[in-house]
Amino acid sequence: MNRRAAMASPLIALTQPAQAQVPLRIFAAGPGSAFLPYAEGLAAYLRQGGIPAEARTSAGSLQNLALVEDDPLALGTAFLGSVQDALQGSQAAGGRRHVAVRALFPMYETAFHIAALTSSGLTRFNQLNGKRVGAGPARGPAESFLRAAAEAAGIHIEVVSGDPSAMTEGLLSGAMDALWQGAIVPIPSLVAVLGRAPAIIFGPGNEVTARVIARMPYLAPSNTPAGSYAGQGAPVASFAAWNFVIANAALSDATAYAITRQVLSAANPAAEIHSSAAATRAANAVNNRIMPFHPGALRYFREVGFELA
Repeated sequence: MNRRAAMASPLIALTQPAQAQVPLRIFAAGPGSAFLPYAEGLAAYLRQGGIPAEARTSAGSLQNLALVEDDPLALGTAFLGSVQDALQGSQAAGGRRHVAVRALFPMYETAFHIAALTSSGLTRFNQLNGKRVGAGPARGPAESFLRAAAEAAGIHIEVVSGDPSAMTEGLLSGAMDALWQGAIVPIPSLVAVLGRAPAIIFGPGNEVTARVIARMPYLAPSNTPAGSYAGQGAPVASFAAWNFVIANAALSDATAYAITRQVLSAANPAAEIHSSAAATRAANAVNNRIMPFHPGALRYFREVGFELA
């Protein structure tokens, strides 16, 4: 019997019967996003452990938060910036204050970078003044942080919205001047651009980054080493934040515990769940300082020696 099969029976026993029979829906984002392949790998890994689950596409973090808020059997991938909007009921979250979303476990850190075709001559953030810049789904986290960075830099940017794959095509076709995206590095949509045309990757820079973090303290500086992207000759200075898998507070404690234990017990999450899951480890749960943890998840963290608020 392999390790996963050995774990399956106790996991099923911990899950309420009704919830064991209905697949958990893990809402992610659209094609070309970093969320979707992570969610697909996560769903497959949970099924191997005896927990029925399936990945679903969505418009991203904000929609995932709304879906999880309303459905005890929904899970979601969520960026902490969007979580803060949802908890506060900000305009970005449609003015709705979310009270039922809970953290289960960390996914990975999201850094924000920009791609521009070499032919554009764009190499620095302040050169984006007056330019058309793709920023993913409308009112999503990428757009929010692009606007914050533009304000910190004292420039005006014309934001173009769409899903990540459409954004890539838009940059290559000339429908926009640059593409701003946030994901685990190297960011998939920016890698797609580099694979099809000469392009440069850059960030807001240290000064703008410091101003943005002063306004949004849940963010952190991010310095991506040279060579992280093909042809990247210099580090990329930007900001980043963490993504977490979330659940509804009404999900049974036993199910939340079983999910969290199954995922965080992976010896090599990058190999067993998805290549982007290397940071899906219990020690990184401390990076969530704004959203309550589900009691079932907290039970697991206590068992492995992490006391979380």
